[in-house]
Formats: sequence, structure tokens, C-alpha cells
Amino acid sequence: MTTYYRDREVWVTSAGVRMDGRDFALPELRQVWHRRGRRSWGKVAGRGAIGLAMLLPILVGVLGVGVALVIDASTAVTIGLIGGGILVGLAAAPLADILLEQVDRSHDRGSRELEIWARTPAGEVRLLHTADASRFGRIYRALQRALEPQSATRR
Repeated sequence: MTTYYRDREVWVTSAGVRMDGRDFALPELRQVWHRRGRRSWGKVAGRGAIGLAMLLPILVGVLGVGVALVIDASTAVTIGLIGGGILVGLAAAPLADILLEQVDRSHDRGSRELEIWARTPAGEVRLLHTADASRFGRIYRALQRALEPQSATRR
């Protein structure tokens, strides 16, 4: 028996699958497909807020340099504003690294609910429901690999 995927809740092997607390032999799964739910605009807005947080120090730095060049101040104040603006702008680099990692995690989790369905002798059954896009992709590919030898023998 070959194991294609395994975690705490899902087990996909060459003999069958365990999802949502139920076991199915591969021959029982006559057809398998997936559905994508509606987009979660809250998660999309969260990504936008992270993007804005990355740009904010740069905008503040540019604003500081712009103010330094526009106002009629002493040379020391102008140099201080320009230096401060550049330092604030440079502070965006380490902050951007941290925030880009958050954006990557957000994309891995996805912004939609994802489901795997199967047609069995008992009817249509939802095998899996998750919002984790990365995990969903691994499970669905494992299920496809498990079903490939079976579909080749049916022909």
C-alpha cells in the first residue's frame, strides 16, 4: 500500500481515503471534483492593509524630504529633515521583509473556502472542506495520484 498524503485528519493511500472521519475504498469513488467557495473579502482587505503598512514608512520618508526642501529653514534643520526622512524610508526594508512573509502566509491559506466532493454508490459526498489552499492542493493532488491506477484499470 502506498501513502500519498497523511495528516491528522486526512489519509490518502492506494487502498482508500480517510477524510472527515469517514473511510472510503478507492473503487467507491466513482467521480471526484472540487468546488471553490466565495472569496473572503476580509482576507483580501487584510492583504491590502499589509501592503499599505509596507508603503507607509516610505511615504513618511518622502514626505519628510519634501517638507525639508519646501520650507524655508536653516541648513541644519533641512539636513536633519532630509536625514530623518531617509532613515524612516530605510526602516521600511526590515519591516517589508516581515510583512512580505505575512503576505506569503496569507496566500498559502487562501481567500476562499475549498471543498473536495465525490460521487459514491450512496450519492454525492463532501470529502473535505478547508480554507487552507496549500493543504487543499496537496490533498487533491494526492487523491488524483491515488485514483490514476484505478482509472487505468477501468478502461
